[in-house]
Amino acid sequence: MNANRNSDEPIVPSTPTNKDAAEASAESVEGRGSAKRNTDQPASDRTQRRTPPSRSGLDSVREAARRNPQLRFTALLHHVSEEALLGAFYDLKRNAAVGVDETTWHEYEQDLEARLADLHGRIHRGAYRPKPSLRVWIPKADGRERPLGIASLEDKIVQQALLWILNCIYEQDFVGFSYGFRRFRCQHDALDALTTALVTKRVNYVLDADIQGFFDAIDHDRLLEFLSLRIGDRRVLRLIRKWLKAGIMEDGEWSASQVGSAQGSVISPLLSNVYLHYVLDLWVHWWRQHHASGDVVIVRYADDFVMGFENRPDAEACLAAMRDRFADHGLTLHPDKTRLLEFGRFAAANCRQRGEGKPETFDFLGFTHVCGRTRRGGFIVWRLSMRKRLAASLLKVKQLLRKRINWRLGEVGRWLRSVAQGWLRYHAVPGNSIRVRRFLHALGRLWLQMLRRRSQRASRRWTWTRMVRVLRRYLPTPEILHPYPEVRFRARLKARAV
Repeated sequence: MNANRNSDEPIVPSTPTNKDAAEASAESVEGRGSAKRNTDQPASDRTQRRTPPSRSGLDSVREAARRNPQLRFTALLHHVSEEALLGAFYDLKRNAAVGVDETTWHEYEQDLEARLADLHGRIHRGAYRPKPSLRVWIPKADGRERPLGIASLEDKIVQQALLWILNCIYEQDFVGFSYGFRRFRCQHDALDALTTALVTKRVNYVLDADIQGFFDAIDHDRLLEFLSLRIGDRRVLRLIRKWLKAGIMEDGEWSASQVGSAQGSVISPLLSNVYLHYVLDLWVHWWRQHHASGDVVIVRYADDFVMGFENRPDAEACLAAMRDRFADHGLTLHPDKTRLLEFGRFAAANCRQRGEGKPETFDFLGFTHVCGRTRRGGFIVWRLSMRKRLAASLLKVKQLLRKRINWRLGEVGRWLRSVAQGWLRYHAVPGNSIRVRRFLHALGRLWLQMLRRRSQRASRRWTWTRMVRVLRRYLPTPEILHPYPEVRFRARLKARAV
């Protein structure tokens, strides 16, 4: 591994990452310990096949990136070996949708050794050419559609192998309040961090921000410029440029991709994190150090982020500066979905003094956040399942139940129990018990409607009293499965500090 230093042209303000002594101030606002602790954890994997090959080589990359945040890696492509490609192939989902090549995982597995040897050779002699992504549209909860780009199988393999390498570098750089698409971090970690910050810090105003069409607005040249701050291997940068410029295939017609990164590709989440790391994360840290007069907190999950401010002038100044910052990098805050609202321990009292109703709420990662009070009168943030998401989930269950109208009672019961358990694993958080019970009750009503539609005799036979006995047998009980956010947040920090 060859490396050299290049710190002559900083693209962002001179701001430390979460690697040195200054990281304590960077992370203290969120009420969490040093994010550097994340990098010291053993890289345990869920399954053996998910273990990246050549671990000793990747460990050297990780350690070098951790020691020197300004280091540029000039020799990385050799880590994309046949062994790495083999591990990447077995890491892919076997039943994933196919791209424009129409090659399935099982078809590619035939004569796999020869195929990977050929792919490895094309990569290292510069003959590898990625195929355009296949455009598909999936419905969103609000009725709109989200564009996805399905890469070909070989492109997925190469992207996964390179992703392992780049993660070793950028996991040492990413700041503590960034949670999306990162190892050992999930949505509930971000939710816990946000709730803890809102309760423990002096937050009186919340900026609920939404980046308009983020994945479709990423500037390719800026992204490659950001990547070149750490990646000095031109062959790796050339690979990434090829993926960005491969284009989109929709209805048999190819279109060029001048900006944006296709959602759904293996490497797109990392590229988006790198882009926002330099455009937003480091900038926010620099801004609150040099311009904020009070507490400022931020939690980001992918392109969705929430900021909390102690003082309204700080919030308004930060929002104005952020609009300019985003405009310089090809991004735009959604004019309708970006809101600055009063939120915190004094919000309810201030609203009463002004003769207004309850304080405004905001949505984040599927939950509506509401100002509340404990039994002892302390401030607390209640997290309720979003009404639109709840209605969309029930509508989807209703459609699937219609397809199972002729299934046996036990088969439908076991299927519906798995659906309910999956929903509860995410939504059964403290304070959300009313909507948990409402969801399970609605499932029972939908199932009863389906049973009554079988025949006129079934319509008379299936009463709600009889249905309740069936529901007790098959559906889980409405109970809270997650601990309080402050408890789990502190426990996670303590575990990482050991």
